[in-house]
Amino acid sequence: MPDHRKIHPNTIHLIIQPILDLVAICAKKGIEHAILSPGSRCAPLTLAFVRHPDIHARTISDERSAAFMALGMAQQLGQPVVLVCTSGSAALNYYPAIAEAFFQQVPLLILTADRPPEWVDQWDGQTIFQADVYGKHVKKSFQFPDSFSNEAQIWHAGRIVNEAINLSKQFPAGPVHINIPLREPFYPAEAEKFVFPDHPREFTSVTSQTQLSEESLKHIKNRLNEVKRLVIVPGQQKPNAQIQSLLNELANNKKAVVITDSISNLQGDHCINLHDHWLGNENLHQDLAPDLVISFGKSVISKSLKQFLRKSEASHWHIQPDGQAKDTYQRLTRILACSPAAFLNWLLLHLPVQSQDYFSKWSSLETKVNQALPQVFETTEFGEYPALFFLLKKIPPFSKIHLANSMAVRYVNFLGKRNQEIICNRGTSGIDGSNSTAVGCTFTTKEPVTLITGDMAFFYDRNAFWHNYTTPNLRIVVLNNHAGGIFRLIDGPAAQPELEEFFETKQQLSANHLAEEFGFFYLKVTSMEELKTSLSDFYEPSIHPKILEIETSSSKNAELLKQIKEKVRSIIQL
Repeated sequence: MPDHRKIHPNTIHLIIQPILDLVAICAKKGIEHAILSPGSRCAPLTLAFVRHPDIHARTISDERSAAFMALGMAQQLGQPVVLVCTSGSAALNYYPAIAEAFFQQVPLLILTADRPPEWVDQWDGQTIFQADVYGKHVKKSFQFPDSFSNEAQIWHAGRIVNEAINLSKQFPAGPVHINIPLREPFYPAEAEKFVFPDHPREFTSVTSQTQLSEESLKHIKNRLNEVKRLVIVPGQQKPNAQIQSLLNELANNKKAVVITDSISNLQGDHCINLHDHWLGNENLHQDLAPDLVISFGKSVISKSLKQFLRKSEASHWHIQPDGQAKDTYQRLTRILACSPAAFLNWLLLHLPVQSQDYFSKWSSLETKVNQALPQVFETTEFGEYPALFFLLKKIPPFSKIHLANSMAVRYVNFLGKRNQEIICNRGTSGIDGSNSTAVGCTFTTKEPVTLITGDMAFFYDRNAFWHNYTTPNLRIVVLNNHAGGIFRLIDGPAAQPELEEFFETKQQLSANHLAEEFGFFYLKVTSMEELKTSLSDFYEPSIHPKILEIETSSSKNAELLKQIKEKVRSIIQL
């Protein structure tokens, strides 16, 4: 056997060159960031990404946090972020974030180092079945060649990398996995140099924009002639100035009722943003029922909106560029395989006159609630809901707002229009990874990043802060009611004697200890006066992140939410 370490200093290991090609292709195709987790099997990948001059590599020890950080970066960048881990259970720790990325349509390139195939299922250490390990939660999984003894294998490796990156970006974007079996030696000799190819073999995917045919548009126009009560519902997406302008024009001119959740990032002044305050009232449903619902984007938060539309007799058209069926409201009659902007622009020109009375019924309710909320909160005791009502007005307009699942995202949605970009992991809607996703976001911007989270989500993901990178622009608001308070608001668990122990899972943790451990600034408030004082300099520049802990009672919060709903309901009925 030849000793591969006794080589000329300027030559490259045969096993490493395809890895160098892989990294060079990534850089050539616009990938600039890699999140790496320590391990020996993945050492060739780690060293190649670290040493490439055009890629910014960071190391995160906890793979679960690492994957959510990559997700948080890719959400903002709109480009794939690379994930690299060693073999074995490390790859499984990526899974929650990969599932979230799949349903949020966020591009990731996942590279898992693996044992060579002859050692899988042979009691060798750190070995699991890694081929296709992510199942349907990736767009595709590739198996890298396990040896490079001929040129065809090297060509095959380069082809896989190109195809994987192209696929991750194609609509709908999403995670793509390459499993990479690697044999020893993993580390270069002391004098060995990494030489990346200047012109790695690259091929790109050229896609065309799907457009509706003239014949299809003619049929659509004929159907629209029968519509007088049009509702447009955008789902979760990034801010889009062009679409926002089109929706504003439709709403301003009373051509459509535009109903928006906070995660749509399309909340205009004439949109319906406070619908959660009245859509549970079935006495109003007949007057508010639409003839036609047009939707685009991904999920919506509001359960009451989904139930309202499912119970309606309306037809539902969904705009989906790839033509895939998304029948959220169980009323789907037409899939529009085109871009939302193109169709909304056409709609502005061809939509017949709509019922002004119908538009007024929605806008009247919006106005009533919008005018009533300040007075309602002013006369309500301190709790996390009133605290957020005040807090949201103090967040800088240029901050990005990350919301944890459960009550944080629901409270913000109840409170109407936001001008900041709202980010929430609503692909799978889990509490895992909220902290890490926000941390990943801070790696992409110098502007403030505000995370609003509950105590369960916050402590669940505490390893988000276990790394060596500064995040001075991070501001964390922890709603600590020492329990999973949302279960008090769900009829089923709220009525059970096991509520506190087995659903709320009460805990006595304080964010103060975490702040001390990681060197964060920390403030705790238990009253509105303390909150107002604390926020006076919360967003002032600092060298460390800041945590604001709002401590309340779970049972009191449930009571306050009920009181506020009753007050708003009585105002609507006046």
